[in-house]
Amino acid sequence: MSFLPLSRRVALSLGLSSLALPILAVPALAAAPAPAAAPAPLSRLVAAVDIPYEQFTLKNGLRVIVHTDRKAPVVAVSVWYHVGSRFEPKGKTGFAHLFEHLMFYGSENADGPFFGRLEDIGATDWNGTTWFDRTNYFETVPTGALDRALFLESDRMGHLLGAVTQAKLDTQRGVVQNEKRMGENEPYGLVEYAQLAALLPEGHPYRHSTIGSMADLNAASLADVQNWFKTHYGPNNAVLVLAGDIDVPAARAKVEKWFGNIPAGPAPRDVDASVPTLDKDVEKLMHDNVAATRLYRNWIVPGVNSADLPQLDLAMAVFGGLKSSRLDNILVRQEKVAVGVKASIQPFEKLSIAEITVDVKPGQDAVAVGKRLDQLLADYLARGPAADEVQRAATQQLSGTIAGLEKVGGFSGKAVTLAEGAVYSNDPGKYKKDLALYAAATPQSVGDAARKWLGRPVFRLTVAPGERSAEDNALAGNVTHHPAYFRDPGKPAPVAATPPPRTKVAEPPIEPVKDLDFPDVEQAKLKNGIPVVFARRATVPVVRVSVSFDAGNAADDKARLGTAALTTALLDEGTKTRSSVQIAEEQERLGASIGASNGMDATNIGLYALKPNLDASLGLLADIIRNPAFAPAEVERLRGQLLTRIAAEKTEPMAIAQRLLPPLLYGGAHPYGIPFTGSGTESGVKAVTRADLAAFHDRWMRPDNATIFVTGDTSLAEIMPLLEKRFGDWKAPAVPRGTKLFRMDRMMRPARIVLVDKPQSPQSMILAGLLTNKQGTNNPVTLLTANEVLGGSSTSRLIMDLRESKGWAYSAGSMLPGVKETIPLLVYAPVQTDKTGASIAAARKDIADFLTTKGTTEAERNQTINSQILSLPGSFETSSDLMAAMMRNRLLGRPDDFYEKLPGLYRAMTAADLDKAAREAIDPDRLIWVVVGDAKLVRPQLDAVGLPVEMGTLAD
Repeated sequence: MSFLPLSRRVALSLGLSSLALPILAVPALAAAPAPAAAPAPLSRLVAAVDIPYEQFTLKNGLRVIVHTDRKAPVVAVSVWYHVGSRFEPKGKTGFAHLFEHLMFYGSENADGPFFGRLEDIGATDWNGTTWFDRTNYFETVPTGALDRALFLESDRMGHLLGAVTQAKLDTQRGVVQNEKRMGENEPYGLVEYAQLAALLPEGHPYRHSTIGSMADLNAASLADVQNWFKTHYGPNNAVLVLAGDIDVPAARAKVEKWFGNIPAGPAPRDVDASVPTLDKDVEKLMHDNVAATRLYRNWIVPGVNSADLPQLDLAMAVFGGLKSSRLDNILVRQEKVAVGVKASIQPFEKLSIAEITVDVKPGQDAVAVGKRLDQLLADYLARGPAADEVQRAATQQLSGTIAGLEKVGGFSGKAVTLAEGAVYSNDPGKYKKDLALYAAATPQSVGDAARKWLGRPVFRLTVAPGERSAEDNALAGNVTHHPAYFRDPGKPAPVAATPPPRTKVAEPPIEPVKDLDFPDVEQAKLKNGIPVVFARRATVPVVRVSVSFDAGNAADDKARLGTAALTTALLDEGTKTRSSVQIAEEQERLGASIGASNGMDATNIGLYALKPNLDASLGLLADIIRNPAFAPAEVERLRGQLLTRIAAEKTEPMAIAQRLLPPLLYGGAHPYGIPFTGSGTESGVKAVTRADLAAFHDRWMRPDNATIFVTGDTSLAEIMPLLEKRFGDWKAPAVPRGTKLFRMDRMMRPARIVLVDKPQSPQSMILAGLLTNKQGTNNPVTLLTANEVLGGSSTSRLIMDLRESKGWAYSAGSMLPGVKETIPLLVYAPVQTDKTGASIAAARKDIADFLTTKGTTEAERNQTINSQILSLPGSFETSSDLMAAMMRNRLLGRPDDFYEKLPGLYRAMTAADLDKAAREAIDPDRLIWVVVGDAKLVRPQLDAVGLPVEMGTLAD
């Protein structure tokens, strides 16, 4: 199971990715350790976290929680139903999640895809998720669209069944099964099944995965759908949170109007779950197509309402979660036997799962590393953490909580925080009690919790490189990957009840929504000429700073690809006066986070800082940027980690395609003709020297190639002296500044299919591309808008065909990455193996039709334009949103008020304009298709597509 840390949420994305490697180094020999900064006390951080709320309950039992936040004209709507996969009876695994999908496909008064209706009203941060204990649906909408959003949520809460059909059930069953295949197709993709089976006894409600088994998904019937809805989806089993531009009187009137007439469902019945302890240690060895052996240590520990959980979370952070953790310092930095370590808690309502992982350095003895890990854990449990370790871990936890509360909605905002407390703990303010426990933690309390829960028998799992076994595949409920029946043909079909008569509820209009008022952008220069771009966002007491250099992966050394990646990875691993451990510890004490990354066109070193600790945090940032040590021992450490990362990419379907496609599109000489993953090549990383790294830094990371961006709770007058203090005396080195040569060769690159064999793949990854005739600096807004119709939105042609109509893919679409020079069109679709060839044929037809006989319809134009305009106010809610927008404007040469002018540009676009832009820029006959899948199953299908097929490899 890919467990998320207790205080973190993650999001996955596709595109020209920045490199973000968990790379650590040997401590540098510090010339003169910098004096420790005095951080703000934890009590001050706790006081900064406050979400005032009021709540009321309708007569039908719907609990409503309201938080007012007027910073932007948007409202987060979050509906949590207290039902998840642990409520599923035997033989119905995966049903809670399957039902969540059905909730997005129309209700009695709003039939059709729910997400299309959300896009119509400019919703942002919308999604639905299912986990063991709950199912939630959420969206952030413009204030004027709140009634429409509440109508939609109430209609699927109270009036769903009349719109659920067998065809919808069958389609979503296929979509969910492809989602399952997609997860299992990743390295370590079967681990979750093994963990749950080993840690929990037969019959335990948490023992089966939320995604379920293929057999149970096939058996789901309309009768199951109706019973699940009637049993679990009543208003008395739900919590509705409204957070943002709303107050209690308005909320009460609106909620009563839309939800008040929905009858209560049956009284909710909880499904209890004990916290089991293994009788003895359990060990298991699995094999998978992985680059590095991974060691797991897992325990079942108490749920979110245990006072022990925050203490245990801190214990895990100290041992393997912090950058300065025990495991990082010993296994990675000192003994050099691991390339990555983690320790975290995945919290649930009734129980949680503690996990430690160690990625063994290739060439090391995994058994010996495992014994060393167990020895270190035993020593840690015996001695406990130090006071400074606990303080740093608690500060990081509080800092991360503050960062998450800048948003009203989404995965980690205020609405989620209040809803989670209400559903799991019957207390929307539970977060405050948890933070108080973190702040009050001591070495004794943390050590006691660790000994109590981690001193019990452990599940030791090792995943080593090799072929997956039939036994391991069977754990997932996938004994074979042959096409499955929708139901067992040997059994009679379940009989569904007659749907209730449809209700008649009118859809409310959208009230006027003001166009985006983008925050004022101010500009200044430091005395050495570095431009400073600033915008204020004072919602929470944090400041973000990004020092951006005109470099990026496009500046990489063609003879030594990976130089850029290795340089940025080394920046925070030692300076002339600080070791890598000192840098990590100082960030943790300050509650700061510093990260360096390469996009395609820029290298960015970003700082997240708590306002009270801003000056000291800037001092650390400046030292990292200006004075990297590039210590030889650290260079070798990081080289090994980067090589392991490249090897790992060669096992990941999307990463394989992202490595192979760019040179096929651009040619090897073009700055963009490199792996889109940003990690370079094996030969390049092996060849780079310390002198190369220092030279790259001198040519590209210098004051005359930099721009500093600042957003957050400060002012230009306040920040400028602090920036002058840290960067104003920085002088450019004598060597010339780096330059990039963007020039296309004259080579013909004909359309074809390149197949990469990945045996045992349960799914095929398709990534196709071509070069448009547009550059990012052309500001091709009309082309980007046309792509929303083709493949950029959740109701686009590609996803509606491959996912919603055919059910062959969990996701599909197209994108135009925001690069500065020649923009590629990328088309992607992870599809079920037996539909690989048919999916390419279908996608080619969809694209060709869109560019010829079936261009943009007036309805598609209107929905796309409305969505783009109405979503703008919710797109710049946080300081990080503003930062990204300011940096995009600067990169592409756009004015500071670009986003304020966008509504006017959108309104002027016609359907014909969209078609013209797409047809001028995109030649579908030039698409090159990369397919990563099981060649023996896929090749015969591809031969029938009508394009030349060749085998591809990833030698470098």
